[in-house]
Amino acid sequence: MPNKTIQNYQLRLIDCMRSFDWSPVSRLAQSVFAVWKDRKNVFLCGNGGSSANAAHIANDLLFFKSKDEGAGIKAAALSANPAVMTCLANDTGYENIFSFQVKQFGKKGDILIALSGSGNSSNILEAVNTAKSMDILTCAILGFDGGKCLKMVDIPIHFPVNDMQISEDLQLIVGHMLMQWLKGD
Repeated sequence: MPNKTIQNYQLRLIDCMRSFDWSPVSRLAQSVFAVWKDRKNVFLCGNGGSSANAAHIANDLLFFKSKDEGAGIKAAALSANPAVMTCLANDTGYENIFSFQVKQFGKKGDILIALSGSGNSSNILEAVNTAKSMDILTCAILGFDGGKCLKMVDIPIHFPVNDMQISEDLQLIVGHMLMQWLKGD
């Protein structure tokens, strides 16, 4: 018999998934597919566990292969290079570690996907603002109350759960659903 804490966690995760309107995930999948067809870029960013999830999702997208064409999606996690991150944090401020990279690499027609439990991290908000100013489509996968980011992005995927671990689990679930949608499984 599982521990009560484990059962409670499982039930809360299942409840979040059952009660969620998944239509924004379909919208994101369609947008990522269009970006892939146009050979544009998908940028992902997040802090802490969300940073690791951003790298995981970027890896999945990079190695995506359609049944018709073998080219992967041009995807990058903006938190993946510690030398760049520490340089930018030191020289421009931690709030600019993602927005600086969006300015350097981003182009109209790209997508930025922000992963955040709170939706209030200054570096996430700056990246979203920069992307929007460049006509880059913005999406965020958020937990808690969605924070400031919820109203800023073009495609909000918001799970109103006050639990960081469940919030981060749902980020990866969205990423894996995205992959399934793209593969046509």
